[in-house]
Amino acid sequence: MSTLLLEDPEPGDARACAAIETVIVARSRDIGGFSVRRALPSARRRMVGPFIFLDQFGPATFRPGEAFDVRPHPHIGLSTVTYLYDGEIVHRDSLGYAETIKPGAVNLMTAGRGIVHSERTGLEARRTGFSLLGLQAWVALPKDVEEQTASFSHYDDAAMPLLTGEGKTVRLLIGSAYGLKAPVRADWDTLYADVVLEAGARLPVDAETEERAIYVVSGEIDIAGDRFSTGALLVLRPGDALTVTATTPARFALLGGATMDGPRHIWWNFVSSSQERIEQAKADWAQGRFDTVPGEHEFIPLPE
Repeated sequence: MSTLLLEDPEPGDARACAAIETVIVARSRDIGGFSVRRALPSARRRMVGPFIFLDQFGPATFRPGEAFDVRPHPHIGLSTVTYLYDGEIVHRDSLGYAETIKPGAVNLMTAGRGIVHSERTGLEARRTGFSLLGLQAWVALPKDVEEQTASFSHYDDAAMPLLTGEGKTVRLLIGSAYGLKAPVRADWDTLYADVVLEAGARLPVDAETEERAIYVVSGEIDIAGDRFSTGALLVLRPGDALTVTATTPARFALLGGATMDGPRHIWWNFVSSSQERIEQAKADWAQGRFDTVPGEHEFIPLPE
């Protein structure tokens, strides 16, 4: 049964207000005229379910001749989930995959014991100029598959299940919700959805997922009388249902999952349940023991 049939909390209801456990304002920084907001990890919350990293990049407009270029760099112990609202990015990795991601599609790269990738602007977009807006999330891998073989999968936008009506659109990216089931592989109980609401539209959020959060990408939302705008990450209290109302046209990500099987260490692009494994990855990258990306001749050095 679709959870859209849940009874809505009354506006101002005390239990609805208490359903928000923590509010995190994403830290914003400018990297050469390009804005990046980081919501996770935070001093106030390290993880939400398996999500250990969440960045919003953009919105940004690039003129002809400009480019978004992230040189080859390594990962271990996580899966990257790249999702765009505007623009496109060319992914290349040490497995030999080259894939252009566009709005509504999902790139899932599972690092496991180690992978290297780059993210760049394609040749045509460099020539004409382009705009860019998206999210990159990292999900930690369960301990028993942290060292699995690396893999990459691309899922077109048409593969993502949609729920529409009453001023709302829910595109499910990972997991099950609202009567939908996403095709994207998950190694842990995970929920990830892209939600668009017209002004005045409402979306109930049930309590079936153990850990949940809402990240506001654009616009303004209301939860039981409290209003939140772009860059707010709302960590929800386990076991409490609530309703989100858009006070303006709004877009947000609904994310979370089961509590992870223990804490994780994170350093630069490395995630692991073992600090010793992080140290090994640092040494491997510094000494050139990771595989390389075909066609790439640059790399990001290990931070000092």
